[in-house]
Amino acid sequence: MKRRLQKKYLILILAYSGLLLLVPYVLDYRDKPVERARHGFTQQQPRCPDLERTVALLWDNGEKVNGSRTAASAVNQSQPRVHIYVHATWRTGSSFFGELFNQHPDVFYLYEPMWHIWQALYPGDGESLQGAVRDMMSALYRCDFSVLKLYAGSQNVTTSFVFGWKMNKVICSEPLCNVHKRHEIGLVNESKCSKCQKRDIRELERECKKYPVIVIKGVRILDLSTLVPLVKDPTVNLKIIQLFRDPRAVHNSRLKSKQALVKESIQVLRSKKQDEKYKRLLVPNKTNRVDSYVSGAMELICDNWLNDLMLIKNSPPWLTSNYLRMRYEDLVLQPLEELRKLYHFSNLSSSPALEAFALNMTHGRGYSSEKPFQISSRDAKEAIYAWRERLSVDQISQATRSPWLRGLVFRAEGTRWNKKTSNWNVVHWDLATMDLGCFASAEPGQ
Repeated sequence: MKRRLQKKYLILILAYSGLLLLVPYVLDYRDKPVERARHGFTQQQPRCPDLERTVALLWDNGEKVNGSRTAASAVNQSQPRVHIYVHATWRTGSSFFGELFNQHPDVFYLYEPMWHIWQALYPGDGESLQGAVRDMMSALYRCDFSVLKLYAGSQNVTTSFVFGWKMNKVICSEPLCNVHKRHEIGLVNESKCSKCQKRDIRELERECKKYPVIVIKGVRILDLSTLVPLVKDPTVNLKIIQLFRDPRAVHNSRLKSKQALVKESIQVLRSKKQDEKYKRLLVPNKTNRVDSYVSGAMELICDNWLNDLMLIKNSPPWLTSNYLRMRYEDLVLQPLEELRKLYHFSNLSSSPALEAFALNMTHGRGYSSEKPFQISSRDAKEAIYAWRERLSVDQISQATRSPWLRGLVFRAEGTRWNKKTSNWNVVHWDLATMDLGCFASAEPGQ
């Protein structure tokens, strides 16, 4: 028994002595490289420098081994990534507006990703889906695309599931596809992009993490207040760009695209199904059911616009500093000035190629393409004033006499309904001064 104890003590003493001898040796060895450098001695080169560099590249999320994006253009981890949401509604020119981000080589752009929620959960009303929409946005801004699996009905999600993927510059450019070069400016060739190999969604996540700016464009956030939690969240720090357009032009465009909008118009209308004010809108005109739904949804859209403007007008600085309001009319009539303002707010730089693209897209021929949701070069002035020639007097009169419009104009600028002339005194559309004289009566062609 005594011998065993003696052996244990001896082992402990030897271990302790060895530790005492090892400590000064380690401290002395740590300082030797510094001393060798002072005396001009170079450090020993690693045995496999090429292998070490390759492994470093594989672990570096900021740069691809094949050199598709250089370290200079990769995200600087010391600078927070910019997250932007383009807050718009249907037929406000938001597709063209979003394309200005899609073309920028420093932007990872997503076109209407929340479309999947509205389609998968139809006929759920738009208001009840707002929480799910916000949660999806929060995940996407973190480059977590696994959220799409909830609405895909499958765990094997590829880039082809992303809504609008054939127009997405990142998906259709190297390294995911060789159809386009990411730095080249120009609309994506959808027919060529459709032939690209379908990539696993995790590859798109890796590409997403390389970009300093992430932009999501959507029309399915009905109320600006839904986004406030993402603005307050320090990990997202969301910046919001809200796009407005003359409601007369929006109404005209909605009627032109009514067959494509009727399904979502019903979802918008059902958001207010408990409100007595909107119950009448869910009982459509039997002779023209589609027009009734599309026009009825426009009432809610204008109400939401007013609520958004009131929210911003009375909001604290931390919200207003992250908010930019833009008009479609200004963008297409003064594309260069508005483009620079847009990019400045988004921490992006413009370029001659991007400015030439904006000019070309607003100085085309004709009012619109045959396909209502297709992005193409158009005549800006004709697009702005097309409602004058296409809306009938009855359509304009019906809109100007609606109760929601009277309240909108009165609350926004104090303008009253002229009972003598049965018309509005305000005929202009000026968001800068909070003037929202929406549907002023006008004869066709005026």
